[in-house]
Amino acid sequence: MENVVTHPGKGLHGQAVEELGRRIIRGDYPPGSVVDPVKFETELGVSKTVVREAMRVLASKGLLESKQKRGTTIRPRADWNLLDSDLLRWQGSSAPTDAFLEDLAEVRAIVEPAGARFAATRRTPSDLDAMRQALDAMAAAGTDAEAMVEADLAFHRALLDAAHNELLSRMEVVIEAGLRVRDRIVHGARHHSDSIPVHQELLRAVEAGDPDAASAAVESLLAQASDDLAAIRAREDPDHAANDTLPEEAP
Repeated sequence: MENVVTHPGKGLHGQAVEELGRRIIRGDYPPGSVVDPVKFETELGVSKTVVREAMRVLASKGLLESKQKRGTTIRPRADWNLLDSDLLRWQGSSAPTDAFLEDLAEVRAIVEPAGARFAATRRTPSDLDAMRQALDAMAAAGTDAEAMVEADLAFHRALLDAAHNELLSRMEVVIEAGLRVRDRIVHGARHHSDSIPVHQELLRAVEAGDPDAASAAVESLLAQASDDLAAIRAREDPDHAANDTLPEEAP
């Protein structure tokens, strides 16, 4: 039997969804390949019912499709619900690809400055309190990487919520995925810039009702995050970092 990773805090059904979803996302089963439910039952040590329900959930996320005479197959990546919170989390787990990290950074650069502009003109006292509490939690986290990640997430959720745009708030799933991946890498390495001053600058801009300053503060924060991540990747793989900075050849 294959060594299957368990996922604490989840029942058998949830664990089956997690394990199969992660396998599909990381490419263990290429698009178009036929999946064998009986094999999953054996590998995961669960019942036919558990596997069937897990596959039903994965089908609802666009990962699987079942057809008569063909059985259940992996759908093309273009059909996947890539904004699903589970898919974002699975893509960001283990070793996220450079392309995934870059996509997340670009989406954050589009969404968060605009969200900050709205927040600066629409924030309520309770919104500001939520941002202050999150900032206090960041300061109190110290070297506790997990506590810092959760506090950072709370701050950015509060910022989006302060824009009072229901659809913009739903972008939290993308922002959270980007933050979790970036923070796990950066704070786990314990060699990064202090992001608290930039968060404080952002909070002051929102408090002052200054949309231009709020947007600029977010852009500064995102630039710092990008620089920290690039520095860590350069330490881990100097050749890769050098290739990233090579000048383009003349046409």
